[in-house]
Amino acid sequence: MAELAVTFSRRFGATSRRDRWWATPLAVVLGLGTFVVYAMWAGFQGAHYHFGPYLSPMYSPELFGDSPHSWFGPKPGWWPAALPFSPTFLIIGGPLGFRFTCYYYRGAYYKAFWADPLSCAVGEPRTKYLGEQWFPLLIQNIHRYFLYIALIFNVILTYDAVVAYRFADPASGTRFGIGVGSLVLTVNAVLLAIYSFSCHSLRHLVGGCLDCVSTARDGGATYACVSALNRRHMLFAWISLVWVAFTDIYIRLCSMGIWSDLRIL
Repeated sequence: MAELAVTFSRRFGATSRRDRWWATPLAVVLGLGTFVVYAMWAGFQGAHYHFGPYLSPMYSPELFGDSPHSWFGPKPGWWPAALPFSPTFLIIGGPLGFRFTCYYYRGAYYKAFWADPLSCAVGEPRTKYLGEQWFPLLIQNIHRYFLYIALIFNVILTYDAVVAYRFADPASGTRFGIGVGSLVLTVNAVLLAIYSFSCHSLRHLVGGCLDCVSTARDGGATYACVSALNRRHMLFAWISLVWVAFTDIYIRLCSMGIWSDLRIL
């Protein structure tokens, strides 16, 4: 019987694969890259982030700002005059930290942006693997703590969705109504909640913080429910990310007068 000799090359990009292995990393670079660029641009604007009862999720909660949604009034006096101000600067760390340390996103941008690894059976640029046991990647382990912050944001964004059904009325002050923006914000809150509820860290938490969940005496049903969502964690991560951007764009264009918010009720 003839022997099959298999050799592996460490040269970057070397592979014997004949499929389009580069398609997924390229899609991630384009998708995440586009979102990051848009989010930075939108965040620095500090304008057109609200329209009537609608508040962009990129600016929520608005701790300080000029819109009616501001919790504590306009820009605080302690903010350095030499620095630009935007309400999103005060809250961006929560959702950004949760996304950046997310188990799925870590794997996605490690491959796409750092080529570590670029793809299965494809040559990598590194010669030594250290994992996440060393700084700065060691800080990725704080994802479990960002989960608690993300859950708080879920409550706030759900409140924003409820407020989106309360329109100004000259006679009564506010009245119930439904606009397209109301539905957009509702879908946004639902998608972000599902993304959070499908988190690996939440599954570990509801499973009793055990490395082997089969040893748990109770909580199995809750663990199973979160596990069912977790199987589609990648899908929820992308859909919720795209919808956050779309929600901001919708509110921004309505505020600028480019789009009209159709009132359903």
